[in-house]
Amino acid sequence: MKKAGAPAAARELKPAFLLASLFAGLCAAPCHAAEQPACGPDALGVSREIYIDRAKGTAVGLQTYPRTLDLHDHEVVLTFDDGPAGPTAQVLDALAKECARVTFFIIGRNAESLPALVKRAAAEGHTIAHHSYSHPDKTLRLMSEPAAKADIEKGIAAVDKALGVKAAPFFRFPGFADTPELVADLTSRGYTVFGSDLWASDWSKMTPKAELDLVLSRLEKKGKGIVLFHDSQAITAQMLPEFLRELKKRGYSLVHIKPGDTPTPIVDAAPDWTSTTEPIIAKTLGPKAKLAPEAHDHGAQEPAPKTSEP
Repeated sequence: MKKAGAPAAARELKPAFLLASLFAGLCAAPCHAAEQPACGPDALGVSREIYIDRAKGTAVGLQTYPRTLDLHDHEVVLTFDDGPAGPTAQVLDALAKECARVTFFIIGRNAESLPALVKRAAAEGHTIAHHSYSHPDKTLRLMSEPAAKADIEKGIAAVDKALGVKAAPFFRFPGFADTPELVADLTSRGYTVFGSDLWASDWSKMTPKAELDLVLSRLEKKGKGIVLFHDSQAITAQMLPEFLRELKKRGYSLVHIKPGDTPTPIVDAAPDWTSTTEPIIAKTLGPKAKLAPEAHDHGAQEPAPKTSEP
C-alpha cells in the first residue's frame, strides 16, 4: 500500500524551515556582533592595523625615545592609561559609536577591582596592555630594581587574570619614568615599551572643550602620532565623542596596534631630537631621578604636570 505524502502545506514549509535553520546555524557564533552599533561612512573606524613584533621588543614614542612607529601623514594611534576606572565605560561607549579601536594601558590593581571593564574592552576589539600594578607615586624609577620589577610583574599577572588570557606584550611606564635596566629587561622578553608622540595633558584641571582644543592643536602641529589620554579622567570621557568626530572631519585616519610576528615598523627621530619627558621627570622627582636610556637633558616642551604624572 502506497504511503500518503506529506500535506501540501507541510511540503511548502519544509524548504523555508531548512533555510532558516541553516542561517541560524551559520549565525550562531557571531550573531552577538549584530548588537554592536552599525557604523556607516561617517564614522571614524580603523583605517589599518600595525603589528608590533612580539619576539623582539623595542621602545617607541618621540617624547621619550628617539624613534616611533612609522605612521603615514594624518595617521594616529590612540592610547589610554590608568584604567579601568569610573569614566572607562563612557570612553568605551564613545569608541563603539565610531567603530574606533584603541589600546588601553591598564593598572593591575584597577583590573582586579573592575575586571568586567577589562573584558568588555577586549571584547569590543581594543588592545589590552600593561601599566604596572600600583602606578607608584614615587615612580618605578625611584624604587629599587627588584621592587620595580616585582610591581611590573604583579601588574602583568593581574591584567592577564582579569582578561582571562595574556594581554599584549606592551608596557608603558607610569610617568614615563623608566630606567635603562627596566627597559632592557622588558624588551629582552619581547615587550615593546610605549612612550607617546603627544599627549592631551588631561591630568591638568581644564574643561573638556579646553582639552579638545589643546590636543587638536598639538596634533595639527605634529601631523600624526601616538596620542596619550587617560580613561580615568572624566574630562576625557566627555571630550572624546567630539574629538573622534573632529579626527574624521580633519582627514585623520585611525591606526590600531596589535601584537604580531613581523618586524615593528619604526622610524628614527630627526638628528636634533630631544626628550620631552626627561626635564619634566627631573623637575618632578628631583636630583634622585636618573636619566632614561638615550635621553637628552634639554628644554622641555610641556610644563610639569600640576597633579599626577602621565
